[in-house]
Amino acid sequence: MSAAYIFDVEGTLIDCAPETLQCWHETLAAFGVPVPLAHLQRLSGMDSNDMLATLVPSLNKKARKEIVSAESERYRADYLPRVRAFPGVRKIFSAIKAHGGRIALATDCQSDQLKHYRSLIDIDDLLDAIACGDDVSEGKPNPGLVELALRHLGTPAEFATMIGDTPFDAQAAQSAGVTAWGTLSGGHTRSSLIDAGCSAVVSSVADFSRYFQREAAVASSGSHQH
Repeated sequence: MSAAYIFDVEGTLIDCAPETLQCWHETLAAFGVPVPLAHLQRLSGMDSNDMLATLVPSLNKKARKEIVSAESERYRADYLPRVRAFPGVRKIFSAIKAHGGRIALATDCQSDQLKHYRSLIDIDDLLDAIACGDDVSEGKPNPGLVELALRHLGTPAEFATMIGDTPFDAQAAQSAGVTAWGTLSGGHTRSSLIDAGCSAVVSSVADFSRYFQREAAVASSGSHQH
């Protein structure tokens, strides 16, 4: 087992990837720049400003900022109240803590959204550190969030594992020197997660529970070989 596990939140612990895509789709259309959902899906999980610069290169910085702000407002008003936690999150976190592991959240979302998400997953008593979008100037794949989580945890990168649902989580983890694991719950393909550097990919976060049980069994048998 790693000494620490860093979890992405949106799409990994919270079932909100379809809502986020739909919100971006509507917001961009309202600004007269319709973008197909498939294109949005491919870049889902990327820093919002970077995503817009990639999808619509003709937009200047000011326009991108306006769109990001509008999407954020729309999401809070129309979508945030509907999203739910994936099942099994607390069970996973409890299993990690039972084996002496430390846990951090590293998410691009703002602190007010994160507060709502935390109320849905009920794991505050199991958390050791939090790094969110308010704390850094750029989101994933920039490794800033992961590096900040590591600093808060006091854990060296080589002893940490990042769990996320997008290739950008994996890229951020890799850039920070952290092991990357992936879930398919954000709508990205297994191959795209593996290509981005994930050494393990499962359907959703609850599927890692048997992984921790297996790791725990290996550790308790005195064998440290993987």
